[in-house]
Amino acid sequence: MAIQIQFKKYELPPLPYKVDALEPYISKDIIDVHYNGHHKGYVNGANSFLERLEKIIRGEITSGQYDIQGLLRGLVFNINGHKLHALYWQNMAPAGKGGGKPGGALADLIDKQYGSFDKFKQLFTEAANSLPGTGWTVLYYDTESGNLEIMTFENHFQNHIAELPIILILDEFEHAYYLQYKNKRADYVNAWWNLVNWDEADKKLQKYLNK
Repeated sequence: MAIQIQFKKYELPPLPYKVDALEPYISKDIIDVHYNGHHKGYVNGANSFLERLEKIIRGEITSGQYDIQGLLRGLVFNINGHKLHALYWQNMAPAGKGGGKPGGALADLIDKQYGSFDKFKQLFTEAANSLPGTGWTVLYYDTESGNLEIMTFENHFQNHIAELPIILILDEFEHAYYLQYKNKRADYVNAWWNLVNWDEADKKLQKYLNK
């Protein structure tokens, strides 16, 4: 008797704003390609790998006909691509409603651990500009130590410490900026600071502080 199984498929979440909402800092053409092309592609890719895994479990594809490590690597790459992009969209606000400086508990913790927001911004920017190739720069909150920690990782294979939630995230794949900024990634990073949704970042931190 055939095994009846089915993984729940991933779905592309709606953008939290219109495609032109981040202009002039990030153009609507970039958002259109980035969201409807790349992010949607990761969702489709994750679902494609899940369908292949279903066939393996059901015995429709047998041992010797697949590379389990290749399958899992493809699954991780696409699922991370989907989930990281979902965080990235939420971590930005329409032009005029984001940027500036954080408030609340996040501001207090940044001041306590980095001395000032300006020093934190400097270090985060340096980390972003020093990232080799493509990937992400993130701010983690360590629920054990209470530390806010800046890290980078390449592609979608995260330099991720288990259980550390992402509070702030910057996409540095070329598709995030090249149509507008060409090879001047530093200009894109500087522009991104004008869009940071500090309310959303503080809300994420508060969720873990209140546990």
